[in-house]
Amino acid sequence: MFELLEKAILTGLGAAALSQKMAEEFVKDLKDKYKVSEDEGRAFLDKMQNMAKESKSKVAEIAEAEVKKVIDRAGLVPRDEFDRLSKRVEELENRLAQTEPGAPC
Repeated sequence: MFELLEKAILTGLGAAALSQKMAEEFVKDLKDKYKVSEDEGRAFLDKMQNMAKESKSKVAEIAEAEVKKVIDRAGLVPRDEFDRLSKRVEELENRLAQTEPGAPC
């Protein structure tokens, strides 16, 4: 469930990020329309892309925290806890199978 939500959020953010081609067109438009040097345009674009990356990681952190809250409220067990308990049950079953019938545990 968490992985699906995480993928959906990251896919949406990835679609919103500028592709290389769009970035190059954006810099060209800045140069042509606003008489901005290529270096200034690239610096501006780099700043915008860094802001997008920071926002992406912040949204991912917030989403992860919210998903954990939902999982806790729903009473679901984290996968690692489930695996640990499953292994313990298997070990106990094996020990029980090795004891003689009627023998004290």
